[in-house]
Amino acid sequence: MNDRTADGQLVVSRQAWLDARKALFAREKELTHALDDLRAERRRLPWVRVEEPYVFQGPDGPCSLGDLFRGRSQLAVYHFMLTPGSDHICPGCSFIADHIDGARRHFEQADLAFAAISRVPLARIEEVRGRMGWTFPWVSSAGNDFNFDFGASFRQEDIAAGRAIYNYGTPVRSSQDMHGTSIFARNGEGEVFHTYSTFSRGDEFAIGAFAWLDLTPRGRNEAGGTMSWVKLHDEYDSGPLS
Repeated sequence: MNDRTADGQLVVSRQAWLDARKALFAREKELTHALDDLRAERRRLPWVRVEEPYVFQGPDGPCSLGDLFRGRSQLAVYHFMLTPGSDHICPGCSFIADHIDGARRHFEQADLAFAAISRVPLARIEEVRGRMGWTFPWVSSAGNDFNFDFGASFRQEDIAAGRAIYNYGTPVRSSQDMHGTSIFARNGEGEVFHTYSTFSRGDEFAIGAFAWLDLTPRGRNEAGGTMSWVKLHDEYDSGPLS
């Protein structure tokens, strides 16, 4: 006999659960294979040569986009939302950033370099990095158009005129800086190419905490709104885990 928990969740026999699980498993396999096809199609996207000689400011001085590859042939850039003149640290960007150092210990062995890039001066980046304890490469694009050119930052005049478009079609109403991920490749001659960018929910691939929560009955537990419980990791009331 079936019954329900106090919050209405159906409770069944082990066999009934197994039947339901196998039905879901078939759908999961179908989606996995569809994602394999999508990823293959992504790898076949054409490339765009990067002609602009961007110069960034890093802890060791000025550096080029090519320098950020650090000897590898592929580079992932995270456009971290830090707006000049603002003290705000984006909780969503920080949530993503908390996952990077662990992951890059592995993907850097598979020919992929990483760097975060923000428009604020380097001193502000170092202040945030020091507070949050991150070690990944993070440089300043203050003084160049990198974040504007790759769809993550917007000028006030473009926002006012309705020309600021984010995520391939969404008009920007107020924020001058948004988040996103851009991928670059470099050939043996040192030429750099833009191969892919994703924004908004496209960045969820980097949030391992969501992958765990998505396995659970309560999912992402966003009863108060999207990412309503997410804070900077040093602002949770419970403090650090023991």
